[in-house]
Amino acid sequence: MASGREIKTKIKSTQNMRKVTRALEMVSASKIRKAQDLMKASRPYARAMRKVIAHIAQANTDFSHPFLVQRENVARVAFVVVSTDRGLCGGLNSNLFRRLLPQIVEWQDKGVQVDVVAIGQKAVSFFRRLKGVNLIGSASHLGEKPKLEQLVGVIKVVLDAYAADKLDRVFLAYNDFVNTMTQKPTISALLPLPVVAAEMIATEAEPSSTPSYPVAGLKLEQKHDWDYIYEPDAATVLEHVLGRYIESVVYQGVLENLASEHAARMVAMKSASDNANKVIGELTLSYNKARQAAITQEISEIVGGAAAV
Repeated sequence: MASGREIKTKIKSTQNMRKVTRALEMVSASKIRKAQDLMKASRPYARAMRKVIAHIAQANTDFSHPFLVQRENVARVAFVVVSTDRGLCGGLNSNLFRRLLPQIVEWQDKGVQVDVVAIGQKAVSFFRRLKGVNLIGSASHLGEKPKLEQLVGVIKVVLDAYAADKLDRVFLAYNDFVNTMTQKPTISALLPLPVVAAEMIATEAEPSSTPSYPVAGLKLEQKHDWDYIYEPDAATVLEHVLGRYIESVVYQGVLENLASEHAARMVAMKSASDNANKVIGELTLSYNKARQAAITQEISEIVGGAAAV
């Protein structure tokens, strides 16, 4: 059995650790409400943009924008991966990476090269160590109120590569906020738009169990051939609208991931605090037993010494 002094040192260190976990839990609890408000405020716009873009993908227009062309031979794909900048949020990032890696391996097995745009320090660190994946862009330290201007650079890298026929598919991976206890790793298509429309139709046929899934509940109905009337012209309108679509969906993914981060950290730190309380209780019991054993031994030595005299 460890000595009383060693046990007291362990109790003190565990108490200090509990102070840290409690502080982090309270900080995340205070920030999660603001993060949820930001996320919920932008969610209707992002969902509406997905619906409009899916309808545009189904229209029979004479103008062929690169984002509307689905290439048969896929040689290169890109994943925009949204993660956190800091740790101590349970398995939030690892669950997303675990969901993403099989898809990356599946594309690589087909001979397709995989590029990654990492948003968040954890994704940057992870994909820098991962062999066989090209990290073509990164953004980190977005803060508690991410701005779209912070994401424009990495988004433009993807859009320019796709417009130049250097990419054939683009996907967005992030943690979708369902509720405080549940964050769902989500991978959805960004480009080309026919793939986005097909994803929405598949979701309509088999609705997701989580109502916050990006395309859940969006109905696409096409009963006849049709097209929009563009003013001033299709090229100008689509170039602007499709750019805003990518920006809005990626920005929404960042906000969803931010709310998920605070929720996961709050739950993880509460669990850590509870475990610290349990450890402190067990160590206190061990300390009391060691102290009682030492007292008993001292009494026995005194009695034995008195008897020897």
